[in-house]
Amino acid sequence: MPTGSSTREVMGAGRCRLSKIGATRRPPPARVRVAVRLRPFVDGTAGASDPPCVRGMDSCSLEIANWRNHQETLKYQFDAFYGERSTQQDIYAGSVQPILRHLLEGQNASVLAYGPTGAGKTHTMLGSPEQPGVIPRALMDLLQLTREEGAEGRPWALSVTMSYLEIYQEKVLDLLDPASGDLVIREDCRGTILIPGLTQKPITSFADFERHFLPASRNRTVGATRLNQRSSRSHAVLLVKVDQRERLAPFRQREGKLYLIDLAGSEDNRRTGNKGLRLKESGAINTSLFVLGKVVDALNQGLPRVPYRDSKLTRLLQDSLGGSAHSILIANIAPERRFYLDTVSALNFAARSKEVINRPFTNESLQPYVLGPVKLSQKELLGPPEAKRARGPEEEEIGSPEPMAAPASASQKLSPLQKLSSMDPAMLERLLSLDRLLASQGSQGAPLLSTPKRERMVLMKTVEEKDLEIERLKTKQKELEAKMLAQKAEEKENHCPTMLRPLSHRTVTGAKPLKKAVVMPLQLIQEQAASPNAEIHILKNKGRKRKLESLDALEPEEKAEDCWELQISPELLAHGRQKILDLLNEGSARDLRSLQRIGPKKAQLIVGWRELHGPFSQVEDLERVEGITGKQMESFLKANILGLAAGQRCGPS
Repeated sequence: MPTGSSTREVMGAGRCRLSKIGATRRPPPARVRVAVRLRPFVDGTAGASDPPCVRGMDSCSLEIANWRNHQETLKYQFDAFYGERSTQQDIYAGSVQPILRHLLEGQNASVLAYGPTGAGKTHTMLGSPEQPGVIPRALMDLLQLTREEGAEGRPWALSVTMSYLEIYQEKVLDLLDPASGDLVIREDCRGTILIPGLTQKPITSFADFERHFLPASRNRTVGATRLNQRSSRSHAVLLVKVDQRERLAPFRQREGKLYLIDLAGSEDNRRTGNKGLRLKESGAINTSLFVLGKVVDALNQGLPRVPYRDSKLTRLLQDSLGGSAHSILIANIAPERRFYLDTVSALNFAARSKEVINRPFTNESLQPYVLGPVKLSQKELLGPPEAKRARGPEEEEIGSPEPMAAPASASQKLSPLQKLSSMDPAMLERLLSLDRLLASQGSQGAPLLSTPKRERMVLMKTVEEKDLEIERLKTKQKELEAKMLAQKAEEKENHCPTMLRPLSHRTVTGAKPLKKAVVMPLQLIQEQAASPNAEIHILKNKGRKRKLESLDALEPEEKAEDCWELQISPELLAHGRQKILDLLNEGSARDLRSLQRIGPKKAQLIVGWRELHGPFSQVEDLERVEGITGKQMESFLKANILGLAAGQRCGPS
């Protein structure tokens, strides 16, 4: 078995996420640091007089008996080893306290307590009133650092917030607000893991922290087993966020997060005696810890896929393992021989974890400073030439050769440039970078954001003119688009086919009234032609002109195409309606399909409606059939009546 002393610094190098700032260079690697703590024998434990199975060699290495060969030992080397007599202060000062300074630099940090059940993880993280653990000590020092760095006169203003959650049976529960239910874990566009809806409490002192943390700790799920009377049945995560805002230009903003994680211990149900709910809890704990081991192995082997999403725990620890945090893993082990297999498993996991590579970076962004409203006088708005003309005669005689001194505060210096508050952050960052570059090169000109008043007024006037020009062009573009749409609509209306609709009325310059052509059945026309006084007009199409031929007259009368309209004879309309009504009441679906504009689907609808409601009383009742509208009804009547005129079959077969 390897001793765990070798390290591979290239592992996991490609799995980090870089922020927008500093994307030009890769952040330096930072290996996960691993510390091992050996708890003392528990009082009253059977076999406490037996020698321990683990022995420390120095402050960084230990050895454990080899279960394959009792005459040999397995040696492990880590970043730190704390023996049975080590105190809470030794562990905190040696491993945890050095990473707190990274939070003030806008970087993330995490502390994980790992080990089997009953190994002392919760004692290491929480401790007792007499021996406080990592969490109270870290919060006390962190709040003291933020008070010192955020004091008046310092360049940064700092604020601290806390959140407390547990992962119980793959459910993310808010311990500060237990009624919120199961929360979801999300990832934003920058790769940052976040939990929407998680409660955040601002804290300014250690008393504020205790007021929120102590009641929330009582909401954590614990239970009794054979090995531990108060065994943690969930993974607890305390998230402390430090926000920093720069008081002066360029008004940068930093954010550092501290994860303090108390993992639930792996359990052997044969020794714990878990049944029912405890057995289900143990299964969820062991599954999440198994996925945690798979994540560490995938990072060490450089696999293309790391199974972060296979568990809520690993999803939340994505930033701590292979991400952008300074991570500390405290592996807790027990000296008793009955915990030998659990101890070997914990040491092997710790040895693999120390080879994981993180790449911390500074979470920094540039926020535009929100300027207050500034009232400019009429003279400042008009500019120097206009202001001189606007002054009175007395003011013109006296004059003001020297401008007033500008105020010293940064906000007043920037006050005339009102566009800065609404400017794009990327553009503002480029302007500020250009200003710093000019200052570093020793430019003789005035800085970009501290120009004299006259130059600022000219700059503002130029910007306003450009804005007006842009608005004018946008208005002109909208007018042109509206005009084009109107022309297209008019062209479409003019070219619309009107085969079965009455011809539109047009203005005719002639004095003669319009005549109408009536379409009638051929037999009826022949009968009427036999009578001597009958005069029937038939509409014929011959090229571009139409001729009106009289059966009695021999000379055709030419008329313009615009002087004719199409009408259906009332007798033909009544006759066609009766034919259609008989077909609707007596015809089958096949007979109904002989009608124009009636397909198989509508024929089935008509037959079904007739069976359900009885025969049709009139043709207009067809509108009550589902799927046939009034507009379709009108075209249906005209098409079928014209079909009758043409001699098509219209009746039951």
